[in-house]
Amino acid sequence: MKAIRRFTVRPVLPDPLRPLSDLARNLRWSWHAETRDLFQSVDPEAWASAGGDPVRLLGGVRPDRLAELAADRRFLRRLTAAADDLDDYLTGDRWYQTQSDGLPAAVAYFSPEFGITAALPQYSGGLGILAGDHLKAASDLGVPLIGVGLLYRHGYFRQTLSRDGWQQEHYPVLDPHELPLTQLKEPDGTPAQVSLALPGGTALRARIWLAQVGRVPLLLLDSDVEENDFGERGVTDRLYGGGSEHRLLQEMLLGIGGVRAVRTYCRLTGHPQPEVFHTNEGHAGFLGLERIAELCATGLDFDSSLEAVRGGTVFTTHTPVPAGIDRFDRELVGRHFGPDAELPGIDAQRILALGMETYPGGEPNLFNMAVMGLRLAQRANGVSLLHGQVSREMFAGLWPGFDPEEVPITSVTNGVHAPTWVAPEVLRLGARQIGSERAEDALTVGGSERWDSVAEIEDQEIWELRRTLREQLVQEVRERLRSSWRQRGAADAELGWIEGVLDPDVLTIGFARRVPSYKRLTLMLRDRDRLTDLLLHPDHPIQIVVAGKAHPADDGGKRLVQELVRFADDPRVRHRIVFLPDYGMAMAQKLYPGCDVWLNNPLRPLEACGTSGMKAALNGCLNLSVLDGWWDEWFQPDFGWAIPTADGPCTDPDRRDDIEASALYDLLEQRVAPRFYERGRGGLPDRWIAMVRQTLGLLGPKVLAGRMVREYVDRLYAPAAQAHRALTPDTARDLAAWKARVRSAWPGVSVDHVETTATTATAELGTTVGLRVRVDLGDLGPDDVEVQAVSGRVDAEDRITDATTVPLKPTGTPDLEGRLVYEGPLSLDRTGPYGYTVRILPSHRLLASSAELGLVAVPSEEVVEGAGVLMR
Repeated sequence: MKAIRRFTVRPVLPDPLRPLSDLARNLRWSWHAETRDLFQSVDPEAWASAGGDPVRLLGGVRPDRLAELAADRRFLRRLTAAADDLDDYLTGDRWYQTQSDGLPAAVAYFSPEFGITAALPQYSGGLGILAGDHLKAASDLGVPLIGVGLLYRHGYFRQTLSRDGWQQEHYPVLDPHELPLTQLKEPDGTPAQVSLALPGGTALRARIWLAQVGRVPLLLLDSDVEENDFGERGVTDRLYGGGSEHRLLQEMLLGIGGVRAVRTYCRLTGHPQPEVFHTNEGHAGFLGLERIAELCATGLDFDSSLEAVRGGTVFTTHTPVPAGIDRFDRELVGRHFGPDAELPGIDAQRILALGMETYPGGEPNLFNMAVMGLRLAQRANGVSLLHGQVSREMFAGLWPGFDPEEVPITSVTNGVHAPTWVAPEVLRLGARQIGSERAEDALTVGGSERWDSVAEIEDQEIWELRRTLREQLVQEVRERLRSSWRQRGAADAELGWIEGVLDPDVLTIGFARRVPSYKRLTLMLRDRDRLTDLLLHPDHPIQIVVAGKAHPADDGGKRLVQELVRFADDPRVRHRIVFLPDYGMAMAQKLYPGCDVWLNNPLRPLEACGTSGMKAALNGCLNLSVLDGWWDEWFQPDFGWAIPTADGPCTDPDRRDDIEASALYDLLEQRVAPRFYERGRGGLPDRWIAMVRQTLGLLGPKVLAGRMVREYVDRLYAPAAQAHRALTPDTARDLAAWKARVRSAWPGVSVDHVETTATTATAELGTTVGLRVRVDLGDLGPDDVEVQAVSGRVDAEDRITDATTVPLKPTGTPDLEGRLVYEGPLSLDRTGPYGYTVRILPSHRLLASSAELGLVAVPSEEVVEGAGVLMR
């Protein structure tokens, strides 16, 4: 019989066990091994069946077992120690508290998804896992972050396979009362809510759930409340689900509702108000509009409010392709803003102007969330060095007249949260080597260039560790594979072969990620006969574990999954290659440590960062990857192998896949597998172990989320907080007025004449020549601009590369025509073809970049002809 109503019945813990509830409600348990061990000891079988979720565990423990534990002195001592440790973690000073003054009192971090733990399934892939790791690392470092997201009642989706290998999606309903969440409440006990106005006089309401991630509160907005109509209740139903208007409402709730939730949380708890707002990808970009509206409500005009908001905003882009950005029809966006909808005090046309693609190559009728994010943030970054370069090229149209390398988008390379992703066996080995406290600091705070203590671990110990992890993965794979085949309709009598799947002594390769086409799940199948030979090689066999989800609407991605599954179903190779459905955090935490090689073969340069290989590396797994994302930045032959690429505008896509697949097979056949099986005098693979040691000792410190968050604090949060404080209402008005004056006057700014003291077309290295430039500043003055000499090597078309800029100085008062003369030295510090130009840029102490306004004046063709010569 089916129940007509559902309740969540919480256990009543005996008084001595009350701290278990606090430990379960703080998600630090998800990365704190001692706390997880404590919960496991409550009831090992129940812990396993609860999937390692303490809230579910405590909801199912028998009362007699609780009474038994309440009288167990040894258990109570462990419980007291764990509770005291958590209290010390939450209240003691950490890295952030030891830094100099001037850091932000609080930072609000907005993301559409957060991967904290499998027990809180609010993520789809790398963006969410990165956001979760960002929160955890901020907690470990003591950074006063507030996370903001949405609570999806169906999460992303659960993946199974049909008998013929087609992906099938399932959307289990998540009950917030059964998750590690608490509801934010007003002082009178009623649920705290935020509300958005919708066209037609209706409203979208959402309650606020709180997930405590160590020291960091994560606020999750949930629209499934009785006050909403049916359509509005479903706004937070699924992650990345629904059509355009559904997605727009999700992103309005995340951005606008998210700011309102932060204000509510700070009001109710006394938490400091954020001085910096960090937008993790464009989905949350509307947060800037709400903050502008807040300031407009105090009497500040729109332009001044915009400047004040920009100063304290950081925007991180994660996509290297325009297709990865949410774009909405302008009429749809316009309908949701204005007098009869949300933000009625702001002209909807001003809102639309922030997101319109009004630049060469853009589509003027589309509202681009990333473009709005960039226009609303004074500081922006990509997530690896290469991705920063790709982003500068992709968004260069927003800063016309500037070379892509001058576009004000920097990069902070992603990192991963080591305590979450490093296997307990690896952690114990590190603790034995240097002590548990030093090991914890090394993995969380980071800061060292290398982990020298890795060099002191015996080869035998490293090799035994690697085999142990591989053996654990083999058992995990067999259990998951059996479960998958049962879901596909197989009977137990058909599955005896699964006991022979994978071998703990065979080179194991992992490949697991989302399945968009650019990640090329099936590149390994390009030459199936050659792959089969590698899998079944008599001396150097390999085995491959594959996992990944295609987006529910992506039939092309589902076909790739089916193609891989059908190959893995072949009885000839199914003991050597497996596809595991329902890839998520729980699977990943077994997969990364158990693999010897992590494979990544995207189309370069379409992988923004690709952090899965980082997680593998922290467990001593070597990377075999295309030089893209983070691997392009940190690859060394000591850490793994680089798959040669055939990228270029003239390469046919099919031919490119053929070339790169062949290169992958060559590497596996000639270098990777032979090295794994090669044995030295002691019977160990000495050269392989040396690579594992180098990966742990030299690459490990680089890939930490602690390093990443410290970079965000130093390079983005601290400057943003300073700008926020500097942009008082009066200062913001002055800056807005100055920008308006400069934009209005800029057509009258020009370079009238350039001359140099050089008399020939050649010069010796180290020579200094003088530049003299006459400029017309129109209605602007010398304090409004900077006149620069730009010099460097030149290519065959006289384009300056690797440019150096030097400010020139005014030499006196304006002449009779109002022109000013600027002079300065030009040092010829490089040999070969060398050239220079001059330009005029707006200059103001509150600009984060001289390119901020997208204005530049350069010499006309007539001026160029008389400007001297190129040095060759």
